[in-house]
Amino acid sequence: MQALMQDAAAASFTAYPSLDELRATAARLQGRVLRTPVWRWQTGVVAERLAPATEVWLKLELLQRSGSFKLRGALNNVAVLDDAARARGVTAASAGNHAMAVALAAQAAGTPAKVAMPRHASPARMAACRAAGAEVLLFDTIHDAFAAARALVESEGRTMIHPFDGPLTAAGTGTVGLELMEQVAGLDAVVVPVGGGGLAGGIAAAVKQLNPRCEVFGVEPLGADAMARSFDAGAPVTLERVDTVADSLGAPYAMDYSFGVCRRFVDEVVRVSDDALCQALHWLFRDMKLAVEPAGAAATAALFGPLRERLDGRKVALIVCGANLDADTFARLLARGAALDQSA
Repeated sequence: MQALMQDAAAASFTAYPSLDELRATAARLQGRVLRTPVWRWQTGVVAERLAPATEVWLKLELLQRSGSFKLRGALNNVAVLDDAARARGVTAASAGNHAMAVALAAQAAGTPAKVAMPRHASPARMAACRAAGAEVLLFDTIHDAFAAARALVESEGRTMIHPFDGPLTAAGTGTVGLELMEQVAGLDAVVVPVGGGGLAGGIAAAVKQLNPRCEVFGVEPLGADAMARSFDAGAPVTLERVDTVADSLGAPYAMDYSFGVCRRFVDEVVRVSDDALCQALHWLFRDMKLAVEPAGAAATAALFGPLRERLDGRKVALIVCGANLDADTFARLLARGAALDQSA
């Protein structure tokens, strides 16, 4: 039942989100999500290591309700549910940010939510899900969490809201790209973190349809590079294991829809190390006073790593996608990044 409903809701969408679809989604979400600000980064490492002509703009999606971009896709998925589906409720599997977003979207719609999370997920994220009224189910691995969420679809008739795949999710995340292109004119490149590809695909669809000359780069951790490997293989691949400090980017596989949208609109996917993520996290805190999670530092890590020579001297936007970390974990990662910066 829920699969048929999702298919029907997505039937009006093309193989990728068109500008009309993205604008209709933005109108649907108006007043329910924040239009997050942009800010130019001009101090610290940007001034020290990049050419003076370089413009670095941060799209501060970490200031979104729920602390990440995920709310956009979750709200868009919940918005299409009919009364019967809302009564049965929703479910999701996630290490945290998506679970939090689904919990908040469900709360706003008055529908019950059960979210499946790995036991190693941040306690702060679990607490946020519970605070929004969701029932949190814990499992040993993210694979087990996905299996449990799928089982709830069968046993309770709940609607599964996928963390990164599907046209409704891509249209929701694409509204980040619409906002960015209105806020900063004349961008040469946009750098987007990649977990499963929902954010990168949606943003890239908006950016490329508005300005085909603007390059879009995805960035993944070396230990969770399913999309980069999928680009290399020409088809979605599954990883044997995921190993990264950026748990929000730890998708164990790519999927057909999100891969297809990324393949069409993303110019290239680059990889960064966990050390680079921690160092970038440190720079964002030191220079911009932003307390981000590792995923939120991924675009910065790419700018000062594999993309540095290509983007130096250009006008670049970095997507700062989220900031949901408990204080102890943030302090540990910040110290790791500061130590790396001092040894460089």
